Amino acid sequence: MLPDWQLPAGVDRGLWDYLRAADMVAGYDAQMAASPLARADVAFCERAFPTPGRLIDLGCGTGRLCVHFAAKGYACVGVDLSEPMLAQARANAAAAGVSVEWKAANLVELGELSGGSFDYAACLFSTLGMVRGAENRAKVVANAFRLLKPGGQFVLHVHNRYFRGLGSGVVWRQRWRTLLGRADAGDVTMPQAYGGAPLTLHHFTRRGAVRLLEAAGFRVVEVAAVGVDGAPARGAYGYLMLAERGRVSAPCDGAVNHV
Repeated sequence: MLPDWQLPAGVDRGLWDYLRAADMVAGYDAQMAASPLARADVAFCERAFPTPGRLIDLGCGTGRLCVHFAAKGYACVGVDLSEPMLAQARANAAAAGVSVEWKAANLVELGELSGGSFDYAACLFSTLGMVRGAENRAKVVANAFRLLKPGGQFVLHVHNRYFRGLGSGVVWRQRWRTLLGRADAGDVTMPQAYGGAPLTLHHFTRRGAVRLLEAAGFRVVEVAAVGVDGAPARGAYGYLMLAERGRVSAPCDGAVNHV
């Protein structure tokens, strides 16, 4: 077993165990097929990515987004840290008769991928929330920005920190932790359904997620609050966000301005 000190950046023991759970991988496609949110985020991406181009899915899982868009003529790259998930993604692409490039990589560290080479990027189903540490989550968003061409579109899904379905006690604690500026504000830890160490998922405030995107240089175009059923909701389960990489100019002093 890989010792904790050798785990990749942004990955704790719970996430490492989750990504390698055979039962989780075996049931993942059925879970996605039954999820209204999974249908809602694909529909959101279809509006955000209107014409064929190069698309990268950050945290692609078993390839549902890439396979869907590859069938529509998009050139797709799926990135995931889980080799078992990527193995199933390859099988799913072969079964659908589509070609997708799959990469095993940590979303925090994507230096091997060329910047400015994609028209579209996505990070769905609260993948960003699985990354441990605010600094590492910022690196994932910065990577999305770097990989996009000027004018490129990025779709992000995050869970709502104050979703009432978490329970009143959890929401109350999150509000206080947020108010006090605690480093663990937004982190919700729960036992895994597939065994292994407990899994921690970071939940975002709407404003916090917008600020994270803006800090990377994105212009936030749309924020859609969605319920568990994937429909628009006031007591949001989470948020689907569309952000755009603006045109970039580099002044003589070396600073970068995002227009």
